[in-house]
Amino acid sequence: MEERLLHLRLFYSLLERLEQVIGGARTLTEGSSRLAWPQRGVYFFQESSELRTDSGSGPRIVRVGTHALASGSGTRLWTRLSQHRGQIRSGAGNHRGSIFRLIVGTALINHGEFTSPTWGNGSNAPRETRQQEVSLERAVSSVICAMPFLWLRIDDEPSPASLRGYIERNAIGLLSNFGKRPLDSPSANWLGYSCNRERVRKSGLWNSNHVDGKYDPAFLDQLDSLISDMERSR
Repeated sequence: MEERLLHLRLFYSLLERLEQVIGGARTLTEGSSRLAWPQRGVYFFQESSELRTDSGSGPRIVRVGTHALASGSGTRLWTRLSQHRGQIRSGAGNHRGSIFRLIVGTALINHGEFTSPTWGNGSNAPRETRQQEVSLERAVSSVICAMPFLWLRIDDEPSPASLRGYIERNAIGLLSNFGKRPLDSPSANWLGYSCNRERVRKSGLWNSNHVDGKYDPAFLDQLDSLISDMERSR
């Protein structure tokens, strides 16, 4: 645990540098699409009410993600982020196109705030079903759009072996409390405790994949190098 704690402290010190490079954490509110987004990257979501308790002070990371890991994928960073955000005008969204939205929705349902028997059923749904889910989709958008996030530019080619995937899974492995002695545990009122996925509840992250994996400490050197590249190109 002591080694992991040291690595967590280093990880967050690197993210502090990243935050300075990009001019501060942002939220998925209207206007974000006007930013000069890199084509590809990794993103790190926070929750203002979720604070670090072991590795230092400040908000803890609650979700790590990337995109375009399948060879030939053309999905861009902002495209993926906007899928998590939902629609600006209606406030709704499509949880069938975003696992992040799906699991936040299940937590809201289990928390007793909504009912939705069709939530998560299938990869597509008819218009009537989607209309019945609008109120919950709007609530999900509200939760996610309140989360500040950072992004790291990694413009490599889409591939399961991409550097983006390496950073994503190792960051999740480091942050996750799944099967480990907890560090930076969620607050008692964290919404994720109401999620129907054990991996979310026990990891303390809005992630399911990679939460039970080990991390390679060498990824921190790579993260350092990537942030240094962004600092030089400012």
